[in-house]
Amino acid sequence: MSYLQPSEFVTKMVDSGESKVYMSTKDTLIRAFMAGAILGLAAAFAITVSLKTGSPLAGAMLFPVGFIMLYLMGFDLLTGVFVLVPLALLDKRKGVTLNQVLRNWGLVFLGNFAGALIVAFMMSFILTYGYSTGAGVVGDKIGSIGEARTLGYKAYGVQGWFTIFIRAMLCNWMVSMGVVGAMVSTSVSGKTIAMWMPIMLFFYMGFEHSIVNMFLFPFSMILGGDFTIMDYLVWNEIPTVLGNLIGGLTFTGLTLYSTHIKTGPKRNLK
Repeated sequence: MSYLQPSEFVTKMVDSGESKVYMSTKDTLIRAFMAGAILGLAAAFAITVSLKTGSPLAGAMLFPVGFIMLYLMGFDLLTGVFVLVPLALLDKRKGVTLNQVLRNWGLVFLGNFAGALIVAFMMSFILTYGYSTGAGVVGDKIGSIGEARTLGYKAYGVQGWFTIFIRAMLCNWMVSMGVVGAMVSTSVSGKTIAMWMPIMLFFYMGFEHSIVNMFLFPFSMILGGDFTIMDYLVWNEIPTVLGNLIGGLTFTGLTLYSTHIKTGPKRNLK
């Protein structure tokens, strides 16, 4: 059968987290860089589709192609390692420490940001013909998102900060369901369908994804967005990263681990 039972794929989740802990610095950065770059392109693609069709749903339905591509290529997003890597520590896998978990998170964050930033420069360059003209409808729309999702939250103060935090929790609840969903099947088609559904949901609902934002906000700033780096960090990236961490780990990683790992196939750790 191409479908794996929860007791089987939860063990795969822990195995995956353990393998990422021991991945070399070079491989971790390369895989994270590519993931950030591909997701940035997917975001630009989905926004373009939404504008040209007049249907946000069409954009949301097609955005998952980026996530699916990067996952099938074995690249890593911060939102994914937030969920998988701590499980190796919780499961007391040999040699896995908190410092190693934090190291992995830090490297993936840097790689994702570098990849998303490069794509932000590339997309802003081509949409403006080397910054010699306006960015057009698509560029203006992408740029406006940066202001709306920083100054818009800032206008509501603490309530705005917690609004984005909760949106980020909901986001990685869904994104991590996509990550885990890819493990429930051994076929490419099965993995694709399982990933597609929750990723489409998060994008259409406007939840906050830290790596997508790593593309959107630099893009907006490059084109002269009326907000500062501090605005971006305090009123978007920091609460988004924290919400992604807590939402994905709590609602997906820990719930699946706590209820299924004891009934999963036993590993010979000798």
